[in-house]
Order: sequence, then structure tokens, then C-alpha cells
Amino acid sequence: MKKSVIAIFMLVFVLLIGCGKPVQTNEGNNDVNGNVQTEDETAGKSAVVYTNTQYGFNFSLPDSWKGYTIVDETWEGAATGESDGEKIVENGPLISIRHPQWTAEKPRQDIPIMVFTTEQWNSLLEGKFHIGAAPIDPSELGRNNSYVFALPARYNYSFPEGYEEVEEILKGNPLQPINK
Repeated sequence: MKKSVIAIFMLVFVLLIGCGKPVQTNEGNNDVNGNVQTEDETAGKSAVVYTNTQYGFNFSLPDSWKGYTIVDETWEGAATGESDGEKIVENGPLISIRHPQWTAEKPRQDIPIMVFTTEQWNSLLEGKFHIGAAPIDPSELGRNNSYVFALPARYNYSFPEGYEEVEEILKGNPLQPINK
């Protein structure tokens, strides 16, 4: 009896642990969302390219980011105006590209990419909702036929290790939209 209770407990534990949503690791293969990591060696310079086929964009990274991971989260937009208070009226994907040297003990600056439908983006610019406490809107990185890709306002406010590298990456306009 005691052995069967322990066996059932262990089985439930293994099932619960196995059902958690893991961070996606991109090591040159496709994942379920169609994310692909490839290497681009144009002009004699090696680079890593993150391709997101679900939303339609490529993102170029330096070779030091080979082995990055993708963290899928959700951004939330709160209504503006006194009557609605902080009611969440919009949300969408927040895709963070995480440096391969990132650890829980020593986090590094992620590259966060907010994904908006064009309708959501226009509503944000019209002031129909806001994201976070910053008095400025996200910065557009690019757009395709269906989506606008943006960098959250104050994404690097805490200046974690690697924030300078991320700023340099972003200066090179690394996001290239793919029309679907």
C-alpha cells in the first residue's frame, strides 16, 4: 500500500513538472511556433538570425548570441480615462530574445519585441489605451502587412549587464519584417 501511494505521488509529480511551459531554446532548429535560428555569413561577417514565421520577421544578432533562447510573454494595455481606471482592454505577444549567458543569478538585458496588430497600434497612438507607467509609447521597430513590432518604453530602465550591447544591436535596425 505504501509503495503504491509513493508511486502514484511520483507519477503525479513527474506529470506536473513535465507540463510546465519551458523557455524555448533555439539551437538551429524549428520550434512549434516556427521560430528558427540560422547563421548568416554575408560580407564575411558571421551573424545569427532569429526568424519568427508566426508573426513574420527576422532579427539579426551578433555571433555572440548564438544559442539564445526565446521567452514568450504577454503585454497588457490599460484603458485611458477615469471611468475605466486600470481595466485591461488590449493585450498581445511580447517576445524576448535572451542572451545565451543569461542566468537567474546573473541576468542580462533581453531584447523585448512587442507585437501589435495594426489596429491595436493605431489605438495606442490615438491614446485609447496605455502600456505601463512610462509617459511615452513603445518605439516602432518595423511592420509588415499584419503586425507592428515595437520596443517597450524604458525596457532597459534597470541597466542590467549587457544593456549597452543591446543598444548597439538596436542601432543597426536588426528587425526585418516579412510580409505574409
